[in-house]
Amino acid sequence: MTSALAPFLSQAAALLGPRGLTCDADLVTPWLTDWRGRFTGTACALASPATVDEVAALVRLCAAHGVPIVPQGGNSGMSGGATPDQSGRAILLSLRRMTAVLALDSAARQVTCQAGVVLQTLHDTAAAQGLRFPLTLGGKGSATVGGLISTNAGGTQVLRHGSMRALVLGLEAVLPDGTIWSALTPLKKDNRGFDLKQLFIGSEGTLGIITAATLRLVPQVADRIVIWAGVPTIHAARALLLHCESVAGDALEGFEVLPQSCLDAVLDHVPAARAPLAAPHPWHALIEVVADSASAATLRDRAEAMIASAFEAGLVTDAALSASETQAEAFWLIRESIAPAERAKGTAMQHDISVPVAAMPDFLDAAVPAVEAAFPGTHAAGFGHLGDGNIHFHCIAPAGSVRGEWEAGPGKAISRMVHDMVTQWHGSISAEHGIGQLKHDELARLGDPAALALHRAVKAALDPNGIMNPGKLVSLAPNPANA
Repeated sequence: MTSALAPFLSQAAALLGPRGLTCDADLVTPWLTDWRGRFTGTACALASPATVDEVAALVRLCAAHGVPIVPQGGNSGMSGGATPDQSGRAILLSLRRMTAVLALDSAARQVTCQAGVVLQTLHDTAAAQGLRFPLTLGGKGSATVGGLISTNAGGTQVLRHGSMRALVLGLEAVLPDGTIWSALTPLKKDNRGFDLKQLFIGSEGTLGIITAATLRLVPQVADRIVIWAGVPTIHAARALLLHCESVAGDALEGFEVLPQSCLDAVLDHVPAARAPLAAPHPWHALIEVVADSASAATLRDRAEAMIASAFEAGLVTDAALSASETQAEAFWLIRESIAPAERAKGTAMQHDISVPVAAMPDFLDAAVPAVEAAFPGTHAAGFGHLGDGNIHFHCIAPAGSVRGEWEAGPGKAISRMVHDMVTQWHGSISAEHGIGQLKHDELARLGDPAALALHRAVKAALDPNGIMNPGKLVSLAPNPANA
């Protein structure tokens, strides 16, 4: 504890009590490194308030002392957005004690909960009422509602239900001056100016601290079928997507694509994994169709007819339909294991990017050979959510590359090249993982000047002292390299 921070920490301890504030290194240290292990910082303390009033009081105290605040949900982010810097002045703010489900209206299909509720808990709570929250991802056992909203998380069900931006009906947040702004009651029509909740969705804790939300629920799925299809090209996969959208309509819940190299990596890495099809294929599509209780009886017939017509159109060369929930989960496990499997193969640069949906096949056809030609020995592969243009573009280092050295040298140059290509294709350098500190400088370099100016204007208006998650997303001052 530095002498300069002693008065602040003393007052914070009095405000939050021993359960709400700790400086114990054994308790604080596990939260100082991001999930990927790329960033490690220091903090003067870990704060865990139990109520929105305690959050507001703590923020006012931080504002008075000029102490930066780094909000942290489940610490499962991919871009270092919840990790403090090395100064040691920041306080980590966790809402893990704020885990109450405040209300659930089954008829309205809405749930209001505090920001510390874990996604898996939300799924279980909705399921108990015959409903579901239609967003899932690999980190559902640790990701929190507040973190998901702050990063505008996506997942595998975006095709049908949208990202968090589409699922948030109301919001409560504490502003940088300690003011509580509450708009938890959802209205179908409200023409009183700006939709303020949208400012905080995807803002990565730079404008305030989300403390509660009202979220949209949908009916529980009565049955689902997951289809694994081998396709000859990525363009055929795109045509297959359009075919499935036309035939299945709202029953189409997910559509993912991956090349054979990604499947091979999983088969090598996961002992229990089995190839869904008898022979290899250049590309694979993972398709999920669902039904409610009224249409569940005919789902398999409709799925089989959909794939049969795709065969006739030459869009599919082989396919397997899940015969049980166990097999459906096994298909999805392959998709969810790609990232860890490729990390196990060696050092890699993993990019979360997006391009216009219709352009995704052309982009992959152009980007993969371009990167491999520019960096001999590197293997590039793109996979992900074909239905929303979100590509997870992984570039695996040549054999023998030294972890750390390669990322800082050729790996950094590869990322710059990938981001340049994405920008030229009118895409985004961050599709669903956020900017955080990982892409902060790249956003400043490549972002549209008018958009960056608007971001900075909003930041300056709400957080003029820059205490909310500094160094993440966008800084108050323009980046000199981009001036």
